[in-house]
Amino acid sequence: MILTVTPNPSLDRTYEVPALDRGEVLRATAERMDPGGKGVNVSRAVAAAGHRTVAVMPLGGAPGALVADLLERAGIEVAPVPVAGGTRSNIALAEPDGTLTKINAPGPELTGVEAESLLSAVREHSASAAWIACCGSLPRGLTPAWYAELVARAHAAGARVALDTSGPSLLAALGSRPDVVKPNADELAQAVGRPLATVGDAVKAAEELRGLGARAVLASLGADGQLLVSEAGTYFGSAAVTAVRSNVGAGDASLAGFLAAGGEGPDALATAVAHGAAAVQLPGSVMPAPADLDPSAVTVTPDLPLDRVLTEQGNPR
Repeated sequence: MILTVTPNPSLDRTYEVPALDRGEVLRATAERMDPGGKGVNVSRAVAAAGHRTVAVMPLGGAPGALVADLLERAGIEVAPVPVAGGTRSNIALAEPDGTLTKINAPGPELTGVEAESLLSAVREHSASAAWIACCGSLPRGLTPAWYAELVARAHAAGARVALDTSGPSLLAALGSRPDVVKPNADELAQAVGRPLATVGDAVKAAEELRGLGARAVLASLGADGQLLVSEAGTYFGSAAVTAVRSNVGAGDASLAGFLAAGGEGPDALATAVAHGAAAVQLPGSVMPAPADLDPSAVTVTPDLPLDRVLTEQGNPR
């Protein structure tokens, strides 16, 4: 079982539009409504792959009730932590060329009691978890040290932790030695305080995060592929994608594939790349099922293209 923790979940509405014209009335050609948040997406991808998952998150108001209902309909066990504030609603506008414009609401402000209740819920449901995936931004009321405390408590209970966050929350948690951290290229650059121009730059940055405490780094480099840097070695994975439809949740699908495949080594990286490549070819934040995957399109090698210049990071896989 994979347990996910989403401190700031959302109700996501995605509209496909012919073009984004500022100041004009836009007529959508299609729309979707999905439960959102990075950890939620990981649970959705794990469930789509046929594995058991439990999603822990704070939920409040009508949007929170709808998020729980949508997840339960998808066969995902929800462990809600009731909060006074309402769960946020986000909007995404997807254009035919894959460009995505997002409006993310701030979400509720959690009290100290609600923050502790969230940690307690993780402990309560972690006994049978192969992995705990802690994902996304922290809502108002939680300090950057909250993830560090969660990682420390999870390790004390004997669980392995994958952390997908950024900024001060990521840096604060490194000292608790998360088993895997999963930044994208921009988040990796932010963590080391300098731009990353090549795959070689990304490898050096990942090694720095390991030096600060991360046991392994799974880095999404957008259309260029993914890196896995760990004590066992460094690997580079990529996949051919014919058409990008939406990059919403692609990185989360990658993490789900990685953890479902064991969470270590080149085979798990290959599964992560396959999931990410499949996700960007699906609408909105639809998570790939086994039928959507194309393992034959994936290449994983220890021979890294260190001089490859990173392209603009618009389609994280």
